[in-house]
Order: sequence, then structure tokens, then C-alpha cells
Amino acid sequence: MPAQPALLAHDLVRVHGDRKVLDGVSLTASPGHRIGLIGENGAGKSTLLDVLAGADKPDSGSVVRPADLGHLRQEMPFDGATTIADVLDDALREARDDLKRLDEAGRLLARTPQDSTDHADLLGEYARALERAQEREAWDADRRAAVVLTGLGLGAMAHRRTLGSLSGGERGRLALAALLVRRPSALLLDEPTNHLDDAAAAFLEEQVRGLPGAVVVASHDRAFLDAVCTDLIDLDPAVDGPVRHGGNYSAYLSEKRSQRARWERRYAEEQEELVALREVANVTAHRLAPDRGPRDNEKMGYGHRAGRVQSQISRRVRNATRRLDDLERTQVARPVPPLRFHTALAAGSATGDLVSLRDVGVPGRLRVRKLVVPAGERLLVTGGNGTGKSTLLAVLAGRLPVADGGMERRPGLTVGLLAQDTHFGRPERTVRDTYDAALGAERAEAVPLDSLGLLAEAELDRPVGHLSVGQRRRLALALLVARPPELLLLDEPTNHLSPRLCDELEDALHSGPGTVVLASHDRWLRSRWEGREFRLPDDGLR
Repeated sequence: MPAQPALLAHDLVRVHGDRKVLDGVSLTASPGHRIGLIGENGAGKSTLLDVLAGADKPDSGSVVRPADLGHLRQEMPFDGATTIADVLDDALREARDDLKRLDEAGRLLARTPQDSTDHADLLGEYARALERAQEREAWDADRRAAVVLTGLGLGAMAHRRTLGSLSGGERGRLALAALLVRRPSALLLDEPTNHLDDAAAAFLEEQVRGLPGAVVVASHDRAFLDAVCTDLIDLDPAVDGPVRHGGNYSAYLSEKRSQRARWERRYAEEQEELVALREVANVTAHRLAPDRGPRDNEKMGYGHRAGRVQSQISRRVRNATRRLDDLERTQVARPVPPLRFHTALAAGSATGDLVSLRDVGVPGRLRVRKLVVPAGERLLVTGGNGTGKSTLLAVLAGRLPVADGGMERRPGLTVGLLAQDTHFGRPERTVRDTYDAALGAERAEAVPLDSLGLLAEAELDRPVGHLSVGQRRRLALALLVARPPELLLLDEPTNHLSPRLCDELEDALHSGPGTVVLASHDRWLRSRWEGREFRLPDDGLR
């Protein structure tokens, strides 16, 4: 089988407006390597993929890409009248063309005598056609298409259906299926597990691990990054540019924790040494050698000994001053506080049962036979798409009336809900002003927004209408954290958050007082959940 080509990028720079999104990014994606791109929202992950694919041009730098590079885009390059069968035919076209060329080369070779002058050229053409067919596993393409469609949950869908009749999630899965059927030499994937259930995500992981070529993937899905990646590139700003880490997401976390511990230890040691050096440098000779008169038996040698002491003191002070100057110039920076929640995630004063539901129903959306949420509970609500997770949280928050059944809530209970759709009534207000207005001056001063670590300093004076979805959710979460409710309800809180912030959110969820009910499809979070789980079945009854 011929060698797969590598994907190469050198010193890429891309500027959007007045912001440098990519600043000197280089990478080598060799065959068999699966590189994950991670970083905060806006760090340049999607921009890098677009530049690598040739869909966007860098302001400087260069890219060398395979001719048959595959790129999972947000929208498929087909109109709404295109059928699923048309998309599959396009995905299978290269494999079918390879087999057609191989068949034609074989027929020509069979008709050409071995002593003919054309025989050697035809033999070479046949060998090249055979290599291309083997590389794409062309003989297995039609069977592979059926397997991929089934694995991604599209197997039962009629191939005559048009793209216009599909949901956004179905179109995304079809685009992903088309790429897996094609098996390009290198593959670029942007959030490939969006719209996938657990089974489809696990199937995708298996398929991607089996690809012989290079893969570069931008994803917030920590479970996918852990299962698939051989390397991770952190695009968050760093002194020496983007950092490449060998291994999967678990290895990355371990390395980052070790780096952080070394940074904090070195900083603490240097600060301790700086304090000692300043003390030595500021101590006068008088303090080190008190001015006392000589004793009778010392008078003959007192002047000589005093001079020697003063010389030793002077030398110590000079050495300390020199070392102090050097250390102040070269000391490591104070470790940047990670994005974390600096207040209790939810107030802990409540006791007993906070909310209880019995035979509660919302027509066509939810029915719960029994659910009791006691104080201090950490409850994870799970279930497939459409089973009513968001509806249940809205019912618990009192935002959605129930048609029947009984619901009891502790009198005076304070409840906060982080919904999936976050909107603010005054989009022209800045982030800082929105925070202050929502909390009141006294509370906003007691819990400053920048102390929560959820939004960067540069974002605080932007109008909330200009924020990304993820930034708006962080602001909404900051308001809940600054005034902690007794019952905190979180609907898919890791959506639109970077993997690093997701990890810090999980740490906060598992510690501190208060009651938290969380609905999530996040596989990484669910696999590590330490509290109770309440699963909603597919029929909507529990």
C-alpha cells in the first residue's frame, strides 16, 4: 500500500479585524497521527481548520495538503433538493472510479503481449491503479457505506429523502458519513460528535482510530479527545506559542497538572528567596554587628576585628543585592489563576427535601412518577434527546406549569436555572454593567465579576449582544455563582465551554455546600459523576 501523505503547516498567521486569531502556528500531521485542537472559544480552532483545508487563506505562512483532503464543514456543499442517494454516490465516486480505472488497465494489460514496447508502461499504470484502489479500500466501499450509515443512526432512512427534509443534526451526521465512506488521505473535523448519541459517538471513535491517514480535529468532547487523539495542541495564548502535547486527553490533563505544580512550586520558592534577600540587603551593619564598646581584654585588637566584621558584612550585602537584582529581573510570573468558581456553587443553608414531584406531567414532553430532591443532593439527569431533560429542569425551576400531578417545594426556596438558551434584555449594556445591574451595587462589589474567573478582562466592557453563545452562558453562570441559590439547576452546562473550563466546572460541582441538579449528555462528565443519577427513559415516563 502506498505511503499516506502528511499535512504540513508552517508559521500560519491569520488576522480578523484588529485581532490576530492565529499567530505563527505550525504543525505536522503525519499519517496515523490524530491531533486534537483545544482551547478557549475564539482561540482559533475553526479558523485553523479552515486554513488547513484551503477554505480560508492565511495572511502569511504556508500549508502543504494532500490532494484528496476531507473537511467536515458546518454546511454540506449540496442544495436542499439533493437526495441522500446523491450524497452517497458522490462519496463513493472516487472508489468506483478507482475500480473502473483498475478494470480498464487490467483489460489493456491482458491484451498487450509481454514483448510489446507498451507492456512495461501498462504494467506500471495497472500497479498505480491497484495502489489507489487498495488505499481507499475501494472493493469494500459500498458495504462500508451501509455500515457507516447504520453506525451513525441513519441506516433506516430512505435514500430518496432530500437534504431539505432532514434536521440539522441529520444533515451533520450525513456529512460525517460521506467523509468516512470516502476515506480521504487526511481528514479535518470540526466538532464531529455534535448531534451524536453515545452509540454513534463510540462508532465514530472506532472509525477515526482505523483511518490510516492524518486526522486533525477541533472538539470540546473530552471523551472523544481521550479515545481518539495521539496528540493535542493547546491554542490558548502562551509565551512560546501553541503547545503540542503527546498522548490523549488524560495524558494532557496529567501533564498540565504537573506543569502547574512545578510553576507554583518555583514561584513560591523564588518569592521566599526574594523575601530573604531583601531582608539581608536592607539590614545595616549596625544591626548585624551591634555598636558596642570593646572589653578590656579586647582593646588591643578591637579595631582590626571590627574592620574584618564590617568587610564581611559589606560583602554579604553586596552579594545579596546582586542576587536580588538578578532574581527580580528573571523571576517567573505569578501563576495565572485558572478559570474557577471562587464562591460556593450553591448556598448550603437549606435542609430536608427541597422539591418533590409525584405523577407530574407536561403533555407530549414529560411525565415523572416520583422524584425527590433533598438538600445537599448532587443529581445528574440523563436520557436521550427529546426525553424531557430540559423540561424537567424548567418544572423544578417553576418556569413551566404542570398539567397534572403533585409538586411540593420548600417555602422560600431560592432557585437558579442556567438554561441552554441565554439571553439578556439589554444587549447594548456591557458585561460589567449587566452584572452590576442584575446583582445590585453592594453584591457586585462584594463578589467582583473578575474574581470569578469566568470571563477574560478584555470581555468585561463589551456589549453583551456582541458576546458568543459560550460567553453569554459564562455571564449567566457568573450571576448564579455570585448570588448562590439554594437549588442550582444546570441544563447542559458544558455546552460551548472549553475542555479546561469544563474540568473546573466539574471540580466545583463535586465540592462545597448546596444542591445541584444537572442535565447533561456529556460522556466525560457522566462517566465521572459521583452523585445520584436520574435517567429519563425514551418513552418519557419515569
